[in-house]
Amino acid sequence: MSDVPEVRQPVVTPTRVVIAVCLVAPFVAMLWVGSYAKTDPEFIGIPFFYWYQMLWVLISTALTMTAYQLWQRDQRARRAASTNGGAQR
Repeated sequence: MSDVPEVRQPVVTPTRVVIAVCLVAPFVAMLWVGSYAKTDPEFIGIPFFYWYQMLWVLISTALTMTAYQLWQRDQRARRAASTNGGAQR
């Protein structure tokens, strides 16, 4: 058995918090119906209720893509850290 303590990376990191916010924000926005349950202001004749939801489709896509890219970067960094940490032993 080695006397060198095993160093583990923290499970909750700032990157993972940002990922969680990116994924939770669309749910919160859509579940808070009182914030958009109105007809004004209209956009090219479309009531606010509808165009707001369609806008969130685009925003959700961008946030999900951002979360995915951050997750991939986080996983690559963790793999590199575990590979480098294992080589030093």
